[in-house]
Amino acid sequence: MTTPNSKQIFMRAMPSSGYFLMVMLAGVMFSSQASAADKSTGNTRDANEIVLTAGSPQLTSLKVEPVTEIPVPVTEPLNGKIVLDENRTARIFSPVAGRALTIKAQVGDSVKAGQTLLVMDSPDVGGAVADVRKAQADMQLKQQALERSRMLVEGGVLAKKEVEVAQADWATSRAESARATARLKNLGVSTAANDNYALRSPIAGVVVDRKINPGSEVRPDAAEPLFIVTDPGHLWASIDLPERDLSRISQGQKLSVEVDAYPDEVFSGEVKTIGVMVDPTTRRIPVRCVVESNGKLKPEMYARITPLDNSQHRVIRLPNSALITEGLYSYVFVEERPLHFKKRKVTLDLQRREYATVKDGLKPGERVVVGGAILLNSDLSVSK
Repeated sequence: MTTPNSKQIFMRAMPSSGYFLMVMLAGVMFSSQASAADKSTGNTRDANEIVLTAGSPQLTSLKVEPVTEIPVPVTEPLNGKIVLDENRTARIFSPVAGRALTIKAQVGDSVKAGQTLLVMDSPDVGGAVADVRKAQADMQLKQQALERSRMLVEGGVLAKKEVEVAQADWATSRAESARATARLKNLGVSTAANDNYALRSPIAGVVVDRKINPGSEVRPDAAEPLFIVTDPGHLWASIDLPERDLSRISQGQKLSVEVDAYPDEVFSGEVKTIGVMVDPTTRRIPVRCVVESNGKLKPEMYARITPLDNSQHRVIRLPNSALITEGLYSYVFVEERPLHFKKRKVTLDLQRREYATVKDGLKPGERVVVGGAILLNSDLSVSK
């Protein structure tokens, strides 16, 4: 069988789109090179086999990868989002009112537990220090009065009732001193402090958000936290699970997580909690999952989350770009040896929007054309 010349190919492609013309021309180039390779070696090749020459520039249009096995998915990929691990996140508010003087931490800074994030001028802190000093002075005065009353009672000068009154006053002043001291301790301020207050991070992590500027007024009842500090190495994935898929999800179930930022990488996850109530509006159930980010995932990334079968059964997964569909059947091009590609029929288990799982026709580790398969198929059609 002779290879059609360029004019014949061009006339065939005229009614079609520019893309079809490009594919057919590429097919002619592939076919010419394959024929030359066969003639040089004196070999006859299979009708479903294509042989390319070494160093061919057309090889840059092909992407060949080994096929891999994955656990069986139990649902379609679910829409989800990467969120902060709230068990390792601190949303920091100021416990006192005041005015910001100096910002000590910026977004993206790594901070240690107890490190100062903000220095502010706070009359509330000055008032708390004054309350402690006043309560301690009053307690000392009441204690002296109690000791004096006891001495007078022992000398028969005062009635015993006066001692009881003095003792009650001393107990009251001691309770007030303890209250004021506890308040100051809660603020992390000593009695030697002035009106300046240092807002500190309660945990070690990274500052991911800041809602304060120098000179801003600070209120303890603010709607938003002044700082958010979290450990970026630990993240959650949040899923709004459709009600119909509830029976397929269980606590502890393994997940695969994919994001657009890393299209060729799959992250592992696990279901931690399943909501106890269905949202009456969306008919969905919140599901929280732990995900192994490997230092790559970021909060607020959108994700495709696929629950996996808990059994040990695994299937071969292929991107849809590797499949050639002809009628009711699907085919792939397998690299049987370097520069030798053979078209092979495969049986699909299921086909998703971006990938398909293969039931029969491929083995793990075989190298398959996942990019440029349509060009090889065109070449094969032209050469027949």
